[in-house]
Amino acid sequence: MDKKSSSVNFYEAFKLDFKNNFTYRNPKPFIIVFSFRLTSFFAQNRYKLLKVIGFPIRILYRFFIEWFLGVEIPDTTKIGHSIMIHHGVGLVINPKVVIGNNVVLRHNTTLGHKTDKEGNCLGAPVIGNNVDIGANVVILGRVNIGDNTIIGAGSVIVKDVPSNSVVVGNPAKVIRTF
Repeated sequence: MDKKSSSVNFYEAFKLDFKNNFTYRNPKPFIIVFSFRLTSFFAQNRYKLLKVIGFPIRILYRFFIEWFLGVEIPDTTKIGHSIMIHHGVGLVINPKVVIGNNVVLRHNTTLGHKTDKEGNCLGAPVIGNNVDIGANVVILGRVNIGDNTIIGAGSVIVKDVPSNSVVVGNPAKVIRTF
């Protein structure tokens, strides 16, 4: 996936996210994704007036979602449509991460950047489309995760993963391609 944002507008992304995340038994994933979409509308908008209007909403988002629910998804992160979050506890995403369409994220997952000795960012992951990320997964650095990939629970990924593959382990290894 390239670093461009999704071609789906805010309303379409909201409808697709609602379909994937809303359940009566557990509304938490829907609340997380809806709040992210709302605040990212203001944070990523090019009009300064909307950024000013959305500032209180962004502060409320940080307090409620990050501090109260324990999910760190910065509102400047580029996330495609139809994201699905399971449980939403301990989910940490770096603001420079790019996530494609139809991605599944599970609890205690970290998508983060690497830094050099001086503290300079060396890059963050780019997650392709139709990627299923298991629980307790760590993906660090300038890593490209190909489309249609399944990442097993507890995997640690620091190298690129090809499309149409299954990876597991620490360090993660491709165990199957399809």
